[in-house]
Formats: sequence, structure tokens, C-alpha cells
Amino acid sequence: KMQKQAFFKIKEKKDKGFEFENIVPIPYVKWTDYHDEVLIRFSPEIIPYLVNLKKNFTQHALSDIAELNSKYSIILYRWLSMNYNQYEHYSVKGGRREEQVESYRNPSISIRELREMTDTIKEYSRFQSFENRVLKNAVVEITQHTSFNVSYEKVKKGRSIDSIVFHIAKKPVAKNEYYKQEEQDPVYLENKADREVKQQALFTEAMQSPYTKLLGEKWLINVADMQNISTMTGLAEKVYPLYDELKEARGLKGVETHLSYVASKQEGYSKRNVVKYLKTAIEGYLPTVALQDLEQPERANYKKPKPRTLEEVAKDFLPEYENITTETEKEELRQIKAEIDKKLRGEVSQKSH
Repeated sequence: KMQKQAFFKIKEKKDKGFEFENIVPIPYVKWTDYHDEVLIRFSPEIIPYLVNLKKNFTQHALSDIAELNSKYSIILYRWLSMNYNQYEHYSVKGGRREEQVESYRNPSISIRELREMTDTIKEYSRFQSFENRVLKNAVVEITQHTSFNVSYEKVKKGRSIDSIVFHIAKKPVAKNEYYKQEEQDPVYLENKADREVKQQALFTEAMQSPYTKLLGEKWLINVADMQNISTMTGLAEKVYPLYDELKEARGLKGVETHLSYVASKQEGYSKRNVVKYLKTAIEGYLPTVALQDLEQPERANYKKPKPRTLEEVAKDFLPEYENITTETEKEELRQIKAEIDKKLRGEVSQKSH
């Protein structure tokens, strides 16, 4: 399907004007009926665009495209994916104003640009025909066969339709088909309530964890992952305790260094299970850390803070007299300081013995 339908129209601004390229990306496919090997040859002209997919936010699921029958559906799906990928990226990484981020989830395109993108400048001259043949069919097919729910609204300028605003949302995970039968079972309901309480606690813990922020900064998780309760509870339960071990040995900076390395190695890896992927990575690294600490004891726990003396603690939470406004507060402070002085004298006395 991709070989027969995929088509790229490249428009690039140059010094004197625009340069255009039309590329059929897959000119050759070969397979047999006696083994599972398939040879797919890409045209060399498309390779620079393929290797920059991640950088240019045009990654999308090939399994989704395989379900689309119309070339207009494929073209529109790619454009919608590019926008939604930017929405997910900037929602985590920042760098865009809130209204800009939302515009990626609700992208707008002029009718002229949409016709150029779908190569229908000279076809379906009446908007009604264009909408029925190109727009409506593509939106219905994308909603039925991909991970997106898509709708649109028409924006008028005068009497004519000037542009289209699309609204994109990720589909929720499908429910277990037996959920109705299960929810009638009292034992299931009781266990379900316990699971939900534990799950909510783990989810809250994960969202508040500094590790979640680090994973987002390294592009190891995205907004969809953060909204997935199963993913976040899995991280809190199976991965973050291992990060605590690494933090104990190398500090938070050590965890960040490890995640930077993991991020650099994930290129080309389709992480279907992010929890398993990250858990495997840290489980493989912790033995190395332990071995380094045995061979170089000076590295062990180098980030671990030294125990603080009672005097140091007292200085942190006891204000100075000049900051106290009432005599009652001053008297309370004198009593607290007197008690601490006694304990400090005892501490000094014990040290001398």
C-alpha cells in the first residue's frame, strides 16, 4: 500500500523563489513465497528526509498508514501527526507560549495550502466537492483507522471558506471486553478499589518525582506517557527505586548522566514498553556502579551529605532576636535556645570522653 500510494511533494524556499521536488519514496520491493525476507529499496532522494524525521517532528506509526486507503488520508495524516508531535514535544520541553502549544493540537491551514498539499489545485473546484471527496473522507478514515480522533471546523472570510481548523486528540486505551462481567463480582470490586488506591498513590508519587522531569527533558517519556497511569505507576514501582540506588551512589547528577546515555542509545529503538526499556537499562548499569565503588572506594557515596551537627540544625530554624516582635515570642525562643545549649554541652562532653 505504501509503495502504491506514498508520494512526497517537497516545496523549499530558495534565494530566487521556490524549488519543487516530487518523490516516489519506494520504487522497488521484492519478496518470495518461501521465506520471510522482504527487500525494500528507497529512492536516494528521500533519504535526507527520512533520517531527519525525528528532528522535523514528522514521525508517525507505519501501522496507522497501512490502514489508510486514500492518498488524501495519508497526506493529511502525516501533516496532523507532525503538528501533534510538536504539541507533545513542547508540552514537555517548553520553549513555546501556551497558545502556540495549543495551536499544534488545533492546527489551522488555508484552503489554498490544503489544496497544494493534496495536489488538488485543478480538481474539485467547488468547495463542496473538495470537502466531500478529500476532506470528509480523509478525516473519517483517519479517525476510524489510526490512533487519532480528528474533527474540523470551517473558517469563513466574507462568503468563502478561507481556512480549516483541525482538532486532534489521542484515542484512549480500549477497555477490557469483559469489564462488565468483572464489575459485577464483589471480590473483583473490593480488589479493584484497593488497586485503584495504590495506583493513584503511585501515579501521584511518579508525577512529583524529579526523575519524571529528567525523563521528559531527555525525551525518554512524552506527554502521552505522563497521561498513561499504567506507565507512570510502572515507573514509580519498578524503575524509580533503582534510580534511588544510583542516586545514593552517584547523586542526582549521576542519574542524569545515566539517562543522557540511555537517550543517546535509543535512536531507532521503538520503545513499545518504556517501563521495561528503562528498567533493563538501569539494571544493566547498577552492577557497573557497584564494581567501580569496589575498585575505587573514593567514588562511593561521593554525593552523600555529611551528618549535620545539632548546632548546624539549630542555626537553620531558629531566627535571630531582632526578627522577633513580641516579648512572648522572645521568651519562647530563649527557652528553646537554652534547651539546645544544654544538649550541645552534653554533645561536647560526650565527645571529650
